[in-house]
Amino acid sequence: MYLVLVFLPLITALSCLSFGFLIGRKGSAILTISSMFVTFIIINIIFYEVCLNQSPTTITLFTWLDCEYLHVNWGFLFDSLSVSLLYIVCFISLLVHIYSYDYMNSDPHLPRFMSYLSVFTFFYDYSSYCR
Repeated sequence: MYLVLVFLPLITALSCLSFGFLIGRKGSAILTISSMFVTFIIINIIFYEVCLNQSPTTITLFTWLDCEYLHVNWGFLFDSLSVSLLYIVCFISLLVHIYSYDYMNSDPHLPRFMSYLSVFTFFYDYSSYCR
């Protein structure tokens, strides 16, 4: 569930970039906005678990560097500060996606714009957790 929160905007952006011409402007907008809505629901669950129940979570994906006295892992840390920041980011990003669809409705390149917006959301989410 934690990694879905981080990588869902990237998966959505890649699918809109790849299949935006097939699903059209409205389909790409529905895909990105619903993805951000699912992300907001997931961050509500994670906020309850991490902040309100005070149980921070660390996910280690793999060892990046392992020397004699130096051990560096690549992973994600979900503590109360990063989760509360991401709660705000996901909510604002959901509102920006909804507003951008309404504002850019007549633009013929709406699928590309919405996918770039999802990529921006992914990189902001990723920078909040990567440790």
